[in-house]
Amino acid sequence: MLSCKGSAQETEIKETTTEFDFSTIDKFRDTKLKDQIINDYDSIFSPTQNKELSDIIYDYNIETTRQIVVVTIDSISPYSDIQKYATDLSNYWGVGDAEKNNGLTIVMCSPCRQIGIATGNATALILTDEICINVIDQTIIPEFKNGNFYDGIKNGVIELIEKWK
Repeated sequence: MLSCKGSAQETEIKETTTEFDFSTIDKFRDTKLKDQIINDYDSIFSPTQNKELSDIIYDYNIETTRQIVVVTIDSISPYSDIQKYATDLSNYWGVGDAEKNNGLTIVMCSPCRQIGIATGNATALILTDEICINVIDQTIIPEFKNGNFYDGIKNGVIELIEKWK
């Protein structure tokens, strides 16, 4: 698994280049309209796991106004860098409050054996590159190596929430 992190939701107006127009794919456009927090496009989670993870993230959002989105996908094509994919998707969806820059998006591609975390600028002040990389390397990936994708993501989300408080 590749571990990396980047920023999403830039507040300055600047020209950004994306490798792909997410609005051309129905599932991404529908998700944006529905404001979903768990987007299990690769069907990794059971309905019970999806609800449990949704509840954890939803409760945290209500308590703090910080938004976390989890995405599982089967391909990052046409991207080669999952981090760029995560950042572009997070920006397209507008994860977090744009004024507060308080979003966090976790994207996992099991077939690609990659995971990326994209953060808003304010989020990155607390959840630094080092913290996110450590959560990926020390918490998420060991579970993935045992085939426990849900446990890896759930434990990673819980650890990120604890460090974000």
